[in-house]
Amino acid sequence: MITLIVLAAVAALVLLVVARTVRIVPQARAGVIERFGRYQRTLSAGLALVVPFVDRLRPLIDLREQVVSFPPQPVITEDNLVVNIDTVIYFQVTDAKAASYEIADYIQAIEQLTVTTLRNVIGGIALEKTLTSRDHINTQLRSVLDEATGKWGIRVNRVELKAIDPPASIQDSMEKQMRADREKRATVLNAEGVKQAQILEAEGAKQSAILRAEGERQSQIVRAEGQAKAIETVFGAIHAGDPDPKLLAYQYLQMLPQIAQGDANKVWVIPSEFSHALERFQEQFNPDANGKAPIPPVTKNLAGER
Repeated sequence: MITLIVLAAVAALVLLVVARTVRIVPQARAGVIERFGRYQRTLSAGLALVVPFVDRLRPLIDLREQVVSFPPQPVITEDNLVVNIDTVIYFQVTDAKAASYEIADYIQAIEQLTVTTLRNVIGGIALEKTLTSRDHINTQLRSVLDEATGKWGIRVNRVELKAIDPPASIQDSMEKQMRADREKRATVLNAEGVKQAQILEAEGAKQSAILRAEGERQSQIVRAEGQAKAIETVFGAIHAGDPDPKLLAYQYLQMLPQIAQGDANKVWVIPSEFSHALERFQEQFNPDANGKAPIPPVTKNLAGER
């Protein structure tokens, strides 16, 4: 019976020794080994053997990138306005030994450092620029935090401003200003549209006038060419026909009623050429062999009144 108890105690002791000797570190974790309270080595992922009852394994440290969101922090801008800013930090532990011994609580340290840095950065920027320069603020925060946390074995990969909340009165003023800006832009765009429409209308009227003038000019040219062609044709026909004085006198007699046409005509004048034509016409009808009486001569520059 005593032997069984001894064997059981020995077996339990062996199991305890084995359990204290063999350590398994998961992937993306790191373990710090202390021997008699002093740093001895850092265990990477996998199976590791330690000296039981001599070496002590500290809590494992996560080497993956971690995301920490801090509650809104009141920050005063350069123009003395209080805004609440939410921040998100993306960081990663790169040195498990430094993260274990250089800082007691690196999460809290990062939070306090972020708040301090944020107040320093925002304190030198006006509210309007704060709302429109998030990338610039993020870059400054990341640079300062990464430099400060480097000795802690931590690398800050990214800093984001999740929200910037100005006071309610400032929000109302900003909304009114944005509304006024939108109305101003709408008025300017409307005026530009009216201006462009007037310009296009004037251009259209100008082009229309130019085209009408060009058409009128072409029409006059064509009419003039037609008249010239008609005169040339008539002139050629007259020369080709070689009219005698009797024909010309007859044509004058035909034109005489047209000269007297019109109700407003009270006085009409017969040109001297007409008198010459009648004299020619008279000479053609002088007495012949039959002894007919001659036609009385026509006086030049006859004038008649209706």
